[in-house]
Amino acid sequence: METAPIAKLLRPFAGDAELPPLLLEQLQRYLEVLLRWNARINLTAVRDPEQIVTRHFGESLFAARVLFAEPPRSATLADVGSGGGLPGIPIKLFAPMIALTLIESHQKKATFLREVIRNLDLMDAEVFCGRAEEWKESADVVTMRAVEKFERTLPVVVKLVAPGGRLCLMIGAAQSEAARTLLDAGWKWEEPHPVPLSSGRVVAIANRD
Repeated sequence: METAPIAKLLRPFAGDAELPPLLLEQLQRYLEVLLRWNARINLTAVRDPEQIVTRHFGESLFAARVLFAEPPRSATLADVGSGGGLPGIPIKLFAPMIALTLIESHQKKATFLREVIRNLDLMDAEVFCGRAEEWKESADVVTMRAVEKFERTLPVVVKLVAPGGRLCLMIGAAQSEAARTLLDAGWKWEEPHPVPLSSGRVVAIANRD
C-alpha cells in the first residue's frame, strides 16, 4: 500500500495534524513486514491491509496523540504483550524520542519484533522476550492492548509503572470500568478517550502518584 492511502485512512485518528512523510514511510514498511510475517505466524487475525491500518495503526497513533500531545524530551515506555508490536511501535514512530521496550513472551513474535526494529532502523528500542512479571525494570508509560486474562494481567502490569508514571490501556468501555476497580487509591484516572471509528473502544489512562 502506498503512503497516500495510508495517510487518508489515518486522517480520523490524527486530528488536525498532518502526519510527517517519514512516519508514513515507516508505517508502510512496517505494514509490509507485518503482512509477510503474518502469513507464517499469527500476529493479527486482521488480514486486510486497510483494516490493519485503521484498526491497529490508527488506534495506536490515537493513543500516541493522547499520551504525547506535548512531545517529551525523554521518556521510557514498556508495551506489555506486544504481539505484532501494537501499540508500541506506532507510538515510537510518533514519538521517536522515547525509549521503547516491547515485552513479549512468545519467541517467534519476539523474533518478529526484532526484525521490525531492524527494518525500521529504530534507535532506543528493544525486545524483552519473557513475561511481564519477569521484567525487573519500570517505565514512565506502560501500555497494554488486547491482552488475554485482563483481570489477572492488570495487577502485574501496574507494578511496572514508575512512580509518577502513567498506565495506558486500549480496551473496551466495559473493561475500562473493571480496570478502575482493580487499581487502588494511588491512581488517578482520566476520562476515557473514545477511539475514532470504533465501537466502544477507548484509551484509558491512569496516573500513578
